[in-house]
Amino acid sequence: MGIISGTLSAIISGVTFCFCSASASLCSAWCGNDKPSTSPPSAKSGRMRSVVLLGFSIIVALSFQYGLGPNVSQLQWSYFIDAWTQSCENDNPELVKVCSGNAGVYRASSAAFFFFVIFGLAALCKPTANRDAWPAKYALYCLLCAGTCFIPNDPIFMPIYLWVARIGSVFFVLLQQIILVDVAYNWNESWIEKADKAEIDEGTGKGKKWLGAILFSCFVLYAGSLVAIILLYVHFGGCQSNDAFISITLVGSIIATIVQLTMSETGSLLTSASMTAYVTYLCGSAVSKNPNAVCNPKLGETSVGNIVVGLMFVFISLMWTGFSYTNDKRLGGSTTAAPEASVEDAEEGKPVGGVVVNEDADATTTESSDTASPKSFNNSWKLNAVMALVCCWYAMTLTGWGSIDKRGDISNPDAGDVSMWMLIVSQWIALLLYLWTLIAPSLFPDRDFS
Repeated sequence: MGIISGTLSAIISGVTFCFCSASASLCSAWCGNDKPSTSPPSAKSGRMRSVVLLGFSIIVALSFQYGLGPNVSQLQWSYFIDAWTQSCENDNPELVKVCSGNAGVYRASSAAFFFFVIFGLAALCKPTANRDAWPAKYALYCLLCAGTCFIPNDPIFMPIYLWVARIGSVFFVLLQQIILVDVAYNWNESWIEKADKAEIDEGTGKGKKWLGAILFSCFVLYAGSLVAIILLYVHFGGCQSNDAFISITLVGSIIATIVQLTMSETGSLLTSASMTAYVTYLCGSAVSKNPNAVCNPKLGETSVGNIVVGLMFVFISLMWTGFSYTNDKRLGGSTTAAPEASVEDAEEGKPVGGVVVNEDADATTTESSDTASPKSFNNSWKLNAVMALVCCWYAMTLTGWGSIDKRGDISNPDAGDVSMWMLIVSQWIALLLYLWTLIAPSLFPDRDFS
């Protein structure tokens, strides 16, 4: 019997080992390394897997905010209830539920924030850390998130992490505006470069198609912005704050365009059109966050359809923020390119009128994208830094920057006074920043802004 038992144990152990090895291989194929360990990393190493983890954390945050948090008092565990309702004392039981829901968001967000901070530091020491051991990383995040559920709100989440998230979100707002101004300039410069290249490579007059594309894009952007502003007046007008926001958007866009046409030597009409479209979008987003139902027709009845649409919109917009702002070029990573490098790649590292961006991204090679310059070893941590800021941003977006009143409902989770004002302030920063890039070369002629 002993021999049989030993044999069965050995067989079971062997089968278990094979099963675990196969499972590990499948996990590694899906979320493990994407390149040989000897291949130097770029700033975007592990980007997709980081965005997937961000998306998972947002789902957990929404589940905590509208599932576990408001219903925590129904649990039969006094410690758990006290941990989630601490610092939420209020005579209004509904506000207590909102506060507990916010605490759930802070738990999921803080776990993701500290995850990206830890692996950002790891990437400084070992640049390949961004693309290594992702099954273990996902497991680590789940453990961190589960652990936060047993930590009382005070003081870790409220007020410490709340203020960390607020400060991080402010930095992310500023980063957003700098990047968008940079993108607007680079779009025009890229198409001008393509027009010049077509004139040289294809013959005289062949570059006109790109110049025509610039003019057509300007028309579409200005026309679309004008139509959007009219629609904002029609659907969101009638309230003093909304009317002021929409009017400032219209006047600010006109002033920026006039300054660009009459005073600036560095600006372009396409850049102005792009900024007009962007600030119009910010205005629309701001008025749609107004928690006053009289001023905001978007705040309808809380139905299953509205809840699903509202949560899906918030989830997709937050995921897109995490995906778009971790783009390799926006991270200022190595601009290594394939042999047929694009004009956009050649534009990396140029200072743009009044704002210096990507000034360290000047190392280019003509090797394949799998090979990175030594400078790229120092850029992989930037992915984690941006993702950490995005975690702060989504926590503040979902909780109305930590407020428990004057905010939206489950069908409009990102509505609220603070969210509305942060968006409109972001718009003003973007307009002022763009105006600065237009007038800075004239105010400081001795400084090179080219």
